[in-house]
Amino acid sequence: MSETLLRHVDAGRAALARGEWDEAKRAFDAALAAEETAEALEGLGLAAWWLDLADVVFDARERAYRIYHEQNNRPSAARVAVWLAWDTAAFRGEHAIATGWLQRARRLLDDQPPAPEHAWLALRSGVAALLHDGSPEHAAALAAKAISIGEAIGSSDYTVAGRALHGYAEITAGRVTDGLRTLDEVSASVLAGEVKDYVLMGLACCYLIAACDRIRDYDRATQWCDRLTESCKKWGLRPLFAVCRTQYASVCMWRGAWDEAERELSAATDELAACRPAMTGEGLARLGELRRRQGKLDEATTFFDRAGAHPMASLGRAMLAFDRDDLKAASELADRYLRKLPLQNRTERAAGLELLIRAQTELGNRVDAAKALEELRDIAARAQTDPLRASASLSAGVVAARSGDAEAARRHFEDAVDLFQKGGAPFETARSRVELARVLGALGRTDAAAEEARRAIDEFAQLHAELELARARDVLANLSSPAPAPPAQDQVARREERGGLTVRELEVLKLVSIGLSNNAIAERLFISEHTVHRHVANALTKLNVSSRSAAVAQVARLGIL
Repeated sequence: MSETLLRHVDAGRAALARGEWDEAKRAFDAALAAEETAEALEGLGLAAWWLDLADVVFDARERAYRIYHEQNNRPSAARVAVWLAWDTAAFRGEHAIATGWLQRARRLLDDQPPAPEHAWLALRSGVAALLHDGSPEHAAALAAKAISIGEAIGSSDYTVAGRALHGYAEITAGRVTDGLRTLDEVSASVLAGEVKDYVLMGLACCYLIAACDRIRDYDRATQWCDRLTESCKKWGLRPLFAVCRTQYASVCMWRGAWDEAERELSAATDELAACRPAMTGEGLARLGELRRRQGKLDEATTFFDRAGAHPMASLGRAMLAFDRDDLKAASELADRYLRKLPLQNRTERAAGLELLIRAQTELGNRVDAAKALEELRDIAARAQTDPLRASASLSAGVVAARSGDAEAARRHFEDAVDLFQKGGAPFETARSRVELARVLGALGRTDAAAEEARRAIDEFAQLHAELELARARDVLANLSSPAPAPPAQDQVARREERGGLTVRELEVLKLVSIGLSNNAIAERLFISEHTVHRHVANALTKLNVSSRSAAVAQVARLGIL
């Protein structure tokens, strides 16, 4: 290099080290005005990457790759090839082409001595294995390779980033204790300043937050979101900041800070749409989930549709079907979501299993529900986190209630309420209270049932969760008011004659017996479709049957149809 060229390249590299991306770009542009070199092009590509200048990124890196390749500089060509793989996936969503670039890098590094490029390739290949291929075991193996190379070449950056990815993969596979131990080590390393490379620092923190999201360990996630957000703002790390905000929104949603969740998601999605449109799917899907929880189902549908094939959107569509009482579609969509996730992706399967259990139970498919519950319980037992244990307890309560074991259901629902409340999750706590109120009502404990329903109503009202609020009010309205004195004998006799059913529940079953759908029954009785659904569910619990047809047959045998 000429002295002038070398001075500009050195200035650009120094600016990159300070996080001054605009200054770095100007320096590399000046270097290229003097002479086109691979080093200056690679520097320009990195500065442009931080500035979200996609066209400049691809042009600079593709030209740098060609020059390195022509010079037979295989490590440098491989390094840029790995970057182009990431760029192609992030900016354009072209995963097949990204895979091609990774394979090219592997071939270039064959028979080369250990170098940072080997660790860089192992890291990005591991991320692809985990997030795109759904193989946490392969990802863990590649992360271990990155760690080994980092240690061999004395690079704390790659060692720490490799450990972060390894912990993420371990947690995804259900080995939560080992994974968290690894991630705690990562946190200590980052706090100690062992990671200097901004890209690898950001990736290590992102893997930690994403892993916490998988197991709903939102206390840990909150701490790291705050720390990463501060770093991103300080150094202008806009791409990582946008991704971090998307993940932070899940923390806000869990804790009931829905206004904050919406602000973070909207800002992050707008930022990514402007520069990395292929990465907007997660933010859009999370916005859809927020709208679903708010009871704005049409808006949720729009967001899920915009998110396309993102796994979160697929699960969201299944949840929407359940909200609309289309149990068959909910079950099929939940099963479809789970079929795409390998069994070894344990923690990622939990939400889909919870929905499948609810849908299959409501459909009367006890065997399928029990099988899914067994898997969810195993995941929760391995994870040992309160939110996953709460999810398993809630699901076990649903199965027990619809199987007629109201006492067991009560205990499960109480555990779910306690665990969700401990985890600071008001929406999930309120949902569990509604189920508890329903089963307490079936046990004749109407005072306790009414109290749980009222508390759920208060929690849903504060969240403005309109659909769930209406359901909770329906449960409260359907509870028999406790009498100040023991009921008269004729009242007891009439209740016994109805098999323990309320007048409204019997009325609904009579319309079921003539083949009317929930929607048709709702129109006939001038009540909501959701209220009809809950009347049927209560009747199944009281009659200790698992299907609508069995309930009709039971009341027919009692001679009260």
